[in-house]
Amino acid sequence: MLLISTDPAHSLSDIFERELSYEPVVVKLARARLHAWQVDAEARFRKFLAGESEQILSILEGGSIFTREDIAPLLETTLPGMAEMSALLAVHDALRSEEYEQIVVDTAPFGHTLRMFEMPEHFVRFLDFLELASSRDQILAQHFGGAPKMQRAKLISKWRKLAGEVISAFSQQAKIFLVTTSERFSLNESVRCRDILRNTSPDLEIDAVVLNRVVVRSGGCKACTLRSKNAEIARKFIHREFSRADFYAGEDPGAPIVGLDGLRVFGAHVFSRERLQWKPKPPRTPKVRFKEVKWPILNTPLTIVLGKGGVGKTTLSAGLGFSTREHENLSVEICSVDPAPSLDDVFQTEISDVAQEVLGDPKFRASEMDAAAMFQQWIAEIKATLEQPQTGAGLHVDLWFERQLFFHLLDSVPPGLDEILAVFKIMELVGQKKNGRVVIDMAPTGHALDLLRTPERILVWTRLLLKTLAAHRTLAIARDAGMRVAELGQKVRELLELLRNPKQTRVIVVMLAEPLPDRETERLMRSLAHLNADPGTVIVNRLNRVRRSNCGRCESMRRWQMSTLGTLVERHPDLHPYAVDNFPAEIAGKKELQRLTRRLWQVR
Repeated sequence: MLLISTDPAHSLSDIFERELSYEPVVVKLARARLHAWQVDAEARFRKFLAGESEQILSILEGGSIFTREDIAPLLETTLPGMAEMSALLAVHDALRSEEYEQIVVDTAPFGHTLRMFEMPEHFVRFLDFLELASSRDQILAQHFGGAPKMQRAKLISKWRKLAGEVISAFSQQAKIFLVTTSERFSLNESVRCRDILRNTSPDLEIDAVVLNRVVVRSGGCKACTLRSKNAEIARKFIHREFSRADFYAGEDPGAPIVGLDGLRVFGAHVFSRERLQWKPKPPRTPKVRFKEVKWPILNTPLTIVLGKGGVGKTTLSAGLGFSTREHENLSVEICSVDPAPSLDDVFQTEISDVAQEVLGDPKFRASEMDAAAMFQQWIAEIKATLEQPQTGAGLHVDLWFERQLFFHLLDSVPPGLDEILAVFKIMELVGQKKNGRVVIDMAPTGHALDLLRTPERILVWTRLLLKTLAAHRTLAIARDAGMRVAELGQKVRELLELLRNPKQTRVIVVMLAEPLPDRETERLMRSLAHLNADPGTVIVNRLNRVRRSNCGRCESMRRWQMSTLGTLVERHPDLHPYAVDNFPAEIAGKKELQRLTRRLWQVR
């Protein structure tokens, strides 16, 4: 069996408690051998590029309007979709090798996974651009003079064949498991994910649902009794909404499932329905001191909230905005650019891509940007400009080709541009409200980091777009389209300046005091530092600070949390993270947000 992680924010090595390389590594089990593989898509791309870049550059220079100097930066910043395609091709290579009886793919949170499913077709569009750009003379002759059809380059044909095989493998061989929890937010998101998957990839269907972190036996504990009731409600919800899918449940033992022994016990529990018996040795619990403080007031025009999936970014984004409105006469807008948003669950009202008042406060607004629709509208407007009829001798032949090339470049947009356009919309709001505050509720870690890396890639892409129109800059339509593209490039530069200015942008990292989220948060903070986006604030969510019952599960959870938090503070003595108490019920609506923001703790 092979276990592959395609999540940019890998956790396999944390779960196995051992270092894993970026090639399959054998993990010895009692009765079998398991191969574990954390795919480094960027590294695979670089390795692939080392052998193919010269051929790509030669293809584009042969008959193209682009020079080697134009295209080389695009390759250096990663071809559109190539990193995600590298992850998919790793799965494809594993299938093709026929070395494994079964392959399990651990994907990123849903928004990033949707993008991965779309990558093969996206990559085919990039191949269309390569093919067109490399064959100007042949295509013009064919279009206007009836010349024979061009012969496709071997490299392009090979890539196109690979992309087709990946699409076929996912649609015909894959069995999709959806993992959720008993929280209402998580359940609602699972339904939204199912609907998005059906609309974007009709050939893919959710085959099984795993309800994780279930409390079965409450033992008289009030908190666990509530969680047990919620689990039963969740079971009924899943059976109703996913009636054709297989159902599995995983109990919450109050301790992390890590190491081979833990995984073996938990796997038998979930998939063989055996009773869970997992009581790892209690961790060292260093002394952690807490000081009660006020909730932080948003003190920069832009605040970006980041973190692993499921840690409560959306809830805390809402809490930060709510607290700021309670104490300052400032307008606050919260915008989610997560492909699987949940602001409507927090505010208990339907949130759209149009900012609207929430909680009865005209100065408190929320929106969930439909970034893909925004991008499609932007493309449609530029295409409409270039499709206007032109007159004049000799213009039709030249402009026809450049227009086709321009359109193909638009269709091979670098991943992340749609979200970037959503951020630009927020930047406009920041500019409109001189004293206002904007909070961006980001996608989970891997997807968010991709978004923060995207501006540099888009600058290269916009330069190529402008190059296609340069020969016709005296034409009004070319100038108009060029101005739209140039405006995008300028906004990208402004965004980079905004993100790197601590007086303008505040980065808040949300985490849980659990071993796996803690380790991922460490990696996230290192990545942010590399991007010059310093995480000035860390908030530890859902913390059980004090022992409140004789419940063994709750006490075990508290001890693990204190151990994780204490270790974090030992590693970063100057960090002083904030801590938010664990509430038995989900935070939704004005009363619960008031309750959330009533108390906050800081680790000293």
